[in-house]
Amino acid sequence: MGLLQEFKTFATKGNAMDLAVGIILGTAFTKIVNSLVADMIMPPIGLLIGGVDFKNLVVTLKQAVLDTEGKIIAEAVNIRYGLFVNNCIDFLIVAFSVFMIVRTLNKIISQREALTAFLIKKKVEEAEAEVKLAEAKKA
Repeated sequence: MGLLQEFKTFATKGNAMDLAVGIILGTAFTKIVNSLVADMIMPPIGLLIGGVDFKNLVVTLKQAVLDTEGKIIAEAVNIRYGLFVNNCIDFLIVAFSVFMIVRTLNKIISQREALTAFLIKKKVEEAEAEVKLAEAKKA
């Protein structure tokens, strides 16, 4: 099989298509989570701790260097721990959402497997009953 044909087979398989859809939805979901954290969660938290905007929470390791005209020659060196807190909250929301999706899918799969096992058992019992009935008729 040629490389192009092999790629076409891969790209049109269900798993590759599912992955593409997942990436697209994940990208859109990330925007929603980022907005939720930055625009809905962090402002009230910042207000509660004294009107702080988390994006501006930094530890300055080195001040910016200015020339005689006040132009920045070298940027300040900062540890932006406020942004880090925002990103940690983003991660927790995404991780919890994915956990809930996987948990729900696992329950659905488990229920489907239990139903399949029940139906197979029922078919086996019916087949055994038919065999016994057939044997009884022969005897």
